[in-house]
Amino acid sequence: MLSMKTTPNHTGVKISGDYFDLDELNQAIYKVIGKEGEYHGYEGSRLRILGVSYEIRHAVQGDRNVEFVFNGLHEHTKKQHGFIAPDKNIYFSAEVLWPELLYAAYALRDFVRLYSDKRGGLLADPYAPVIAKFQALVLECLQGHVPDEEYAKILEAFSKSPAVNDYAIQYVDLLNLKYIGMTKQQREKSLSAIAMKLTLRDREYQAFRKQVIDAATPEKRAIHEIGIQAEYPEQVEW
Repeated sequence: MLSMKTTPNHTGVKISGDYFDLDELNQAIYKVIGKEGEYHGYEGSRLRILGVSYEIRHAVQGDRNVEFVFNGLHEHTKKQHGFIAPDKNIYFSAEVLWPELLYAAYALRDFVRLYSDKRGGLLADPYAPVIAKFQALVLECLQGHVPDEEYAKILEAFSKSPAVNDYAIQYVDLLNLKYIGMTKQQREKSLSAIAMKLTLRDREYQAFRKQVIDAATPEKRAIHEIGIQAEYPEQVEW
């Protein structure tokens, strides 16, 4: 079963599941976000989501974390049915930074809408429910670490905020790096503010986006093609 829990230092979220859980999620992501260039103005957000998908895919390949989880098979059940079987399943997991994961959950809202429009509805569609579960798990995990009043505002912002069309995705990098640089206590206190910043697009975001547009305009480049002048640490203390 797909599950999420915050990491010990509140730096991010550990996404866990067996091979089929994570593979199903990845297949749904690929299907819903479409092909490169399919949705004009959304390519930056698509690449951002693919970054999360990259971690999940490498988890499935055993390149991240591997652990054994009790599968519910008790000794008396084995004896009752007369067979020998392991009582643990292999689970794979990967960590994703909180701002990165929150943005992916937020941006997927738009991709599901675009996907639905393309299909003419979601009746009997097997992929959209997988994405909905993923988004719900992200928000459920967030709920356990922010006050109820702030969580209610975040839910409203996630549902009513503008589309991520031409979003300055470098802003997610800015928030990621700020978040990594905080102490555990600072992260706990700022998590709800980070979630709101991703959706409300305050003055800081607007000023940042203007800088990105100014950098992209002379060469007539898309804003998602502009790199950020900062580097992530080689190791993150999850």
